[in-house]
Amino acid sequence: MFQNLKRNAAAAALLILGLLASAPAARAQATSGDGHEWAPLLEQKLDYKDWTFKSLKDGAPVSLRELARGKKLMLVVYFAPWCANWRAEDPVLRRLYDKYRGAGFEVVGVSEYATVEDSRKYFEGQGGAPYPVVVESDTTSAREQTTHYGYRRATGDARRWGSPYNVFLEPAKLKQTGEVLTERAWVVGGELIEKDVERFIRERLGIQEQGTAAPCKDEPPAAPRKP
Repeated sequence: MFQNLKRNAAAAALLILGLLASAPAARAQATSGDGHEWAPLLEQKLDYKDWTFKSLKDGAPVSLRELARGKKLMLVVYFAPWCANWRAEDPVLRRLYDKYRGAGFEVVGVSEYATVEDSRKYFEGQGGAPYPVVVESDTTSAREQTTHYGYRRATGDARRWGSPYNVFLEPAKLKQTGEVLTERAWVVGGELIEKDVERFIRERLGIQEQGTAAPCKDEPPAAPRKP
């Protein structure tokens, strides 16, 4: 009898571990005591579509496919300007963008769930937006109609508002025609973990780690012959 109880307990433990392992990893936001919602960078199945949204700056149409052209790495970050977690991520994103934009890294912010005026005021208070910003939605009532909401649900992000939500795309791998740009993407369903994301950016841009010597491709000089 005790043998059966042990076997049943072991089987139950394995079942629980299996369920935890199969749960979408994007749900693993690490909420700290000070309110941060850091999340891991994960490659996920996601039918990510091309879009054209209006520029926050002047209302002109902005095409993602055109914006990504000629870049090595593209980050689309969905945010609500009133969100504390977005405001915590913004300085991190500015540092990364300033550091790697010249190497082919592009960022576009997609404003959600706030008026255009509120988004403009937010960036004005930060000295302006260093990267392009567009608007998908301008009211909280539009939440479940946004592509942002659909992508979050598709990748297991169960947060109510999901700000920020980061999607990394590699332009060279995007489909040149059709509505769907890619069927897989690198996603951070929460705040960026700066050191991990910077390592990822450097890898995708082909920039070696700091302090790492470049590999030597030349043959060593031949030893001098003895007379």
